Amino acid sequence: MQRLKDKIAIVTGSSSGIGKAIALCFAQEGATVVVAARRLRKCEETVGQIEAAGGRAVALQTDVAVESQVEELIAETVRRYRRVDILVNNAGVFGGRRIVDTTTDEFDEVMRTNVRGTFFCCRAGFAQMKQQGGGAIINMSSVAGVQAWSGTGTYSASKHAIMALTKSLADEGREHRIKVSAICPGGVADELVEATKEARAGSDHIDPFDIAETALYLACLGPQAVVHQIVVDRVGADW
Repeated sequence: MQRLKDKIAIVTGSSSGIGKAIALCFAQEGATVVVAARRLRKCEETVGQIEAAGGRAVALQTDVAVESQVEELIAETVRRYRRVDILVNNAGVFGGRRIVDTTTDEFDEVMRTNVRGTFFCCRAGFAQMKQQGGGAIINMSSVAGVQAWSGTGTYSASKHAIMALTKSLADEGREHRIKVSAICPGGVADELVEATKEARAGSDHIDPFDIAETALYLACLGPQAVVHQIVVDRVGADW
């Protein structure tokens, strides 16, 4: 049984890594997937893989840090499919060093994509879901969004901000039947999204498809259930 049959799902940052794994997983479960990222050619490659497996998808080039592009992403999805059932805000960047060594430009770049980008997507997606009577928003945070270590200050600050956005939006969404959740992964083997299952299993890092299955779990919860936060860490990690 396809658990997301007839659902319309937007996945940002889905041209590679975790986002691509989520897009492939959702499509396999019957969703029509809007593949959104900055690199159109890579988005089209993801769409090609989905369609080759019998799924449905479309590529929409989007830089989530640009407000107008996010607004157009939601609007174009609604023009094509009339609704947005699931929005996965996965697009993000890693950056920064020890705080004393981090430049203002490095700090701003991380905040621009991770915080502003997530905010723009949450705001636009929430407005559409409120109008249509419900939906699910899944934000990609990190273990660095619930903890912080030396050398992660900028990235961790951005992911903590995503947690605050998630918690606030979850409270605002209750009366509109909009579920809002966050996934907080540890180190993920993003580069292995194209590898075999055996190769991914041999990595010391988390399989990106484990995060995809976590997103699927959140998207498939019954109408009266919501999980606000899931931490998925590496076995043996000390945090």
